[in-house]
Formats: sequence, C-alpha cells, structure tokens
Amino acid sequence: MTDGRTTRRRGALLLAIAAVAGIVAGAVAVYVRGSADGNGATTQAGVDCAGAVATAARLDPLAKGQIAAFRPAEGPDLVRNLAFQAPDGSATSLAAFAGKTVLVNLWATWCVPCRAEMPALDRLQGALGGDAFSVVAVNVDVRNPERARAFLDDIGVKRLAFYADPSFAIFNELKKRGLALGLPTTILVDGKGCRVGGIEGPAEWDSEDAKALIKAAIAPG
Repeated sequence: MTDGRTTRRRGALLLAIAAVAGIVAGAVAVYVRGSADGNGATTQAGVDCAGAVATAARLDPLAKGQIAAFRPAEGPDLVRNLAFQAPDGSATSLAAFAGKTVLVNLWATWCVPCRAEMPALDRLQGALGGDAFSVVAVNVDVRNPERARAFLDDIGVKRLAFYADPSFAIFNELKKRGLALGLPTTILVDGKGCRVGGIEGPAEWDSEDAKALIKAAIAPG
C-alpha cells in the first residue's frame, strides 16, 4: 500500500513535469509568433538581420545628449515591408530603399512636436542625405494631404520628399510591435530593411549627437 509521502512525491513530480511542459510550450509559441511577425529568428523571410543587431550594439554608446532617448534594437526585426505612398502617390515600401540606411519618421500636421521637428529632419537630409542615407518622413494625416504638403512649403522644408500613409497603417503596425506610442515616431533601418533602433517622441535630428549616430550606422561594421 502506498504511504502518504510516496503519494505526495508522485504528485510533486507530476506538477513539475507539467510545469516544464508548459514552459517549453510557451517558449515554442513565443518563437513561432516572433518568427511570424519579424521579431524572432535572426534570419527572417530570407533576410539575415544579424548585421543590424551588431550595428545597434555599436550605436548604444552614441545614444546620448540630444538623442539620449534612442533605443537600439535588442534583437532582429525585419521592417522592409512597411508600406506607404511615394511622392507621386504610387504604392511603395521600405524595400524600395534596399542598400541604403534610412531614418523613417512618422509625422502629422496636428502633432505639434512633429511640426517643430521637420526643419531639423530637413537639415539632416541636407547634411547626410545621398546614396548611403536618406530621411523618409511619412505623413500620416488621414485626410487632406495637400495641407501637409503646403505646411512643408510654408516652413521652408525643401530637401525631404513627401511620403504619406493616409490609412495610418504604418503607425498601427509599429504600435503593434511596441515601437510607437504616439507621434512623432522614428526608426532607423539598415540597407537590408532591418530595424537598428528608434525614438518615440521628438529629437534634435540635426544635432552633432544625431549626426554622429547616423554616420556610425552608415559606416561598415
């Protein structure tokens, strides 16, 4: 006849096995979800984001001063399929910028910090924009895009191309990934379309701190 202690030991063993099984199942579920939404395996959709993770680590010491809020990516995150409208109104995505480091900024005319930030982004484009780097400022006003174009003209922004997403889908996608709480939201993306880091909120993007970070992101590892 089994005594009480043996029964308790067997019960404890079964609970331990169940707990381990639950942990393993949970880990598998997290891995599957991460791989599906671009936040899991190092290689995603045939793109190896390991280089972006290494770049993020290099940039960490440069997240200071005027861009102290910059958060380097902690793991691989493929974002090249983020879609929006090109200046001519046609559909495009970050995949169109393959081979170029891109600073993607989401802004709207009703966002006061966004409006204040646009001239600095324009100056950053003027200072560092070219074959290796570009600022991609995406307006997310859901109506009257001409108002947004007129606003940029009024404040003298001449170097930034006008990209737009009146569907607001690009913001919602970043919000779903935990990368956007409000506007402005900015992410730095490498030439493979992998996220290197970003800032939630405004920043002095034409500051020496920002330029040093961007130059380091462009430079080969």
